[in-house]
Amino acid sequence: MKTAQLSGSLRTNVGKKDAAAVRNAGMVPCVLYGQGEQTHFAVKRNDIEKIFFSPDVFQIHLDIEGKKANSIIRELQRHPMKDNILHVDFLELSATKPVQIGLPVKLTGSSRGVIAGGKLMQVFRLLNCVGLPQDLPEAITIDISGLKIGQSIRVSHLNIPGVQLLDPANAVVVSVKMARGATKPADTDDEEEVVEAASAEEV
Repeated sequence: MKTAQLSGSLRTNVGKKDAAAVRNAGMVPCVLYGQGEQTHFAVKRNDIEKIFFSPDVFQIHLDIEGKKANSIIRELQRHPMKDNILHVDFLELSATKPVQIGLPVKLTGSSRGVIAGGKLMQVFRLLNCVGLPQDLPEAITIDISGLKIGQSIRVSHLNIPGVQLLDPANAVVVSVKMARGATKPADTDDEEEVVEAASAEEV
């Protein structure tokens, strides 16, 4: 996984009144849990927004006034109208404990079906996975070069060493559909699926 650095300040008080004061100061109240006692702290709003609004998924190295921890964002609360971040829950990671997380799906290559005029349909932008932190890749990369019109790549076609995919095995991740004006190859069946076109790699 990609990594990011984030510094925080310990919160001596907790509660709605204190949280409001933290937000008014341009900070976001947070909590770290998962390994021992919870730690309440605050981070700069701009710093957490850079991480959250990125398309990537990060393992975050926290430094909370000298306490260091590797973590991921487990839950994030946003204002229903303003859309700004109100509170963040961080899960502290352990090298010996599997963690569940959604990993982004990235497509590589030029599909034969798309070149022939077909329409590429990417159903999943994220796939739910579980694995040890050190085994989780930055993204699930799928080579679609051999994908023809009428073919699809399902969850069951993907193989990531050390990582278990939690989405249904028969779920279609990406496919190429017939489109108006497309040229369908003679050797391709509309219902045919392709297994060899799929490969999941660490980026």
